[in-house]
Amino acid sequence: MTRILFLPLLQIPSGHHHVADTIQFLLKEKGVAARCDKVDLLSYSYGKAEAMVSSCYLQWIHYMPGLYGKIYRYSAYRKASSKSRYLLYEKLFLTGMKRLLEEYKPDLAVCTHALPSYLLSHLQAKKEWKGTVINAYTDFFINDIWGVPGKGYHLVPNSESKDLLVSRGVDEEAIFVTGIPVHPLFQKENAVESSKKTVLISGGNMGAGAILNLLKSLAPNGDADYTVLCGKNRKLFEYIKQLSRPSIKPIGFIESKEEMNRLYDEAHAIITKPGGVTVSECLLKRLPIFVYDALPGQEEMNLDYLYRKGLVRQLNNWRTSNWEAQLLGSLNCSKTAGRYKEKVQDYVSQLDKRPVAEILGAILNI
Repeated sequence: MTRILFLPLLQIPSGHHHVADTIQFLLKEKGVAARCDKVDLLSYSYGKAEAMVSSCYLQWIHYMPGLYGKIYRYSAYRKASSKSRYLLYEKLFLTGMKRLLEEYKPDLAVCTHALPSYLLSHLQAKKEWKGTVINAYTDFFINDIWGVPGKGYHLVPNSESKDLLVSRGVDEEAIFVTGIPVHPLFQKENAVESSKKTVLISGGNMGAGAILNLLKSLAPNGDADYTVLCGKNRKLFEYIKQLSRPSIKPIGFIESKEEMNRLYDEAHAIITKPGGVTVSECLLKRLPIFVYDALPGQEEMNLDYLYRKGLVRQLNNWRTSNWEAQLLGSLNCSKTAGRYKEKVQDYVSQLDKRPVAEILGAILNI
């Protein structure tokens, strides 16, 4: 039986885990007889210290976003050669990775985070591991830490990422422009029919970002209903309940993908941060996307790509004015809506027409 190891990073809910879970689901749906394990390398290597690292990571982003963004761009996105070495990461995690491989003995490793990918590629190059790597990218760009495995495949978000990998010596036949993998439920275009606008607001799950200030600056006039996805953020949930505004409804953590898909189908637009998975789901649903904030680092880089391609609209001046009129004006403008649909179609048309499950089947020769 094939042994497949999924490698996100950190235990906090993230796109890395969502993509790993999606690929595991697709393999099961495809009927692949495989043992699948998902392991966070950080907690595997350092145990309870992972919780402290996760907390420090979130606090760093929240209280020093500018510093985090500068360090991220310097260390992870310098457009460096694929031959760059990250000696600190090797020192901290290579021993743990070797132990992990010895314990699980995977034939295939699916990396949804750059660090495990880098370490596995390093071990392949030293002929210390003979397995196959699939890099499944969870953002709309590829940072420099991702490894370029000698024996492996790439599920990339767009054609620009494919061109980058080809320039680094990757065989075109090993690259598949799948987009960021999302659950099949989210790949059917929504067709909301109600005349009154319904708007999803997302991005406050971990307590980071500006979602509270966004809601404080909203003065709804009754022309739209707002559903706020609070996740596990109890502070946000209770704040909205205390507002006692019928047009603003909080929803807690949603575990069911069917329920999340239903909310997408009932919405005319989403206001969110530019996380790779959420944006990818909405693009495939053809749901108009408005961005109100971006966390430093990955989300800023995502926003650079998405805004340049016309795939999202920025919600301007929301900190200083009631932004509802701007939002509804954009949604009600047929010219703007038509132009946006064209941009989304341009993006979708570059994606591989085969389902991700079929591509995975081809990779595994089933």
